[in-house]
Amino acid sequence: MNKSERRQALLRAARTVFSEKGYHEAKVDDIVALAKVAKGTFYLYFPDKRSVFGELVSGLFSRLGGAILRVDPSADVEAQVKHNIRAIVAVLLDDPALTSILLSHAAGLDPAFVKELRAFRQEVKLLLERSLAEGQRLGMIEPGDTELYATFTIGALKEVLFENALEEQARPRERIVTALYDLLRRGYLRMDPALAAQRGEPQDDRGERQERGDRAAAPGDAAPEAPERPSPARGRRARTKAD
Repeated sequence: MNKSERRQALLRAARTVFSEKGYHEAKVDDIVALAKVAKGTFYLYFPDKRSVFGELVSGLFSRLGGAILRVDPSADVEAQVKHNIRAIVAVLLDDPALTSILLSHAAGLDPAFVKELRAFRQEVKLLLERSLAEGQRLGMIEPGDTELYATFTIGALKEVLFENALEEQARPRERIVTALYDLLRRGYLRMDPALAAQRGEPQDDRGERQERGDRAAAPGDAAPEAPERPSPARGRRARTKAD
């Protein structure tokens, strides 16, 4: 087993341990035992438990950014939006342990890592805000405060995922996708931007966004580039596609 393979084995083992025990109860000893390597080998790749979890988080965020496709208003908008929702739900449900820890209040975690989790949630929100802003520019999102739109959307998704994790029999993914789409369709999502333009309705809220420093953004309607990590010194810079 070469260095790259051993690193990936440690990441896979860490993901399993976090899934079974949660972040707080997981130990480095548990990870190395599952990966079948010596404890010293772990420290050749990661300085501590928090750093290996941070790398898993970076991988999750990368997959979220890569899951969103840019919507073409001239094509089937409904199908594209549902595809984006479906892709986001799949990324989060495929990593239930990470998703649960990241979206929780992080009880029991060390203060430094709590800041990391807050930064991750803020990055996800910013990713959604930028997508919402692009949707407004295309006339597919109602004018309004994209920061609040993003908060509402993430809140709804968070509760659905938590409830799904607690249920003895999880809801089918497509049922979740359909329900979320219907919620957005009755809210800020427009399905006929061309008709909105004919009626002379505003296509975006650029004036408001400029007043707010152009920090706005849409829900799965456009694929922005993932924002940079907030701090280069936090040990989870390296992103991996394998996690």
